[in-house]
Amino acid sequence: MALPAQVKIVEVGPRDGLQNEVAVPTAAKIALVEALAAAGLSYIETGAFVSPKWVPQMADSDAVFAGINRQSGVTYAALAPNLKGFDAAVAAGADEVAIFAAASEAFSQKNINCSIAESFARFAPVIEAARARNMRIRGYVSCVLGCPYQGDVAISQVAEVAAHLAAMGCYEISLGDTIGVGTPLQAQRMLAAVAEQVPMQQLALHFHNTYGQALANIAACLPMGVSTIDSAVAGLGGCPYAKGASGNVATEDVLYLLHGMGIATGVDLSAVVNAGAAICNYLEHGPRSNVALAELAKRNP
Repeated sequence: MALPAQVKIVEVGPRDGLQNEVAVPTAAKIALVEALAAAGLSYIETGAFVSPKWVPQMADSDAVFAGINRQSGVTYAALAPNLKGFDAAVAAGADEVAIFAAASEAFSQKNINCSIAESFARFAPVIEAARARNMRIRGYVSCVLGCPYQGDVAISQVAEVAAHLAAMGCYEISLGDTIGVGTPLQAQRMLAAVAEQVPMQQLALHFHNTYGQALANIAACLPMGVSTIDSAVAGLGGCPYAKGASGNVATEDVLYLLHGMGIATGVDLSAVVNAGAAICNYLEHGPRSNVALAELAKRNP
């Protein structure tokens, strides 16, 4: 199996990243989104329309959408898990919305206080409303390689949830190793099983780097035909419902890997390093990207 000639990077730092960091000013979020778009990233998760009680870091998402200077050809997306969130996302001018389900019953209960089946019922009106507006919906599946509450997750369950989201109308399904426990052969087996139910071109990988395996997992899956990778600038974020989970795989590290394999992305790595360093000025840590740390060290020996 050949490597893809090009990979699309879905930049999740401004949403999935910052939602699990200390709150940063709205102006800093706007600057981050604009810097990422200027770097060549064509899909940016810009915010989330969820309860500010549970995710206060995303409470200003409407202001972020209102404040950005949009670039042509860039998709500015939002998480909108229910109809109220969807309406808010539409009002804010989101280009696309995303919904999320879990492959683990235990995680679904802990995360959104309902079963997997009940979560699908909640998403149905969101998908119906999006279709009425000719608006695309992206689906996330959490815990595809393990759950913090139940441990192992059956591959068949991952494939079933992914297939259900696709059947409901999600044009793309992002497969998330929420707690970053997977290893390359596990990742390959999971992806192969899901691809039997959902075409590979509709699948994306969303790996966290808790155990340092995210890049190895991505590299193992690329020859299978997957060509969309979720990542977060500076390795921001994690999951507030998964104790000990570190941030998403860093966009800088993914870009370095892909470019080194001769795979085009259309993204300027140096500009992403700059964007990550800038947002980290507002956080309680520096970049969690090895590539960013190496590049910044070269600039300031």
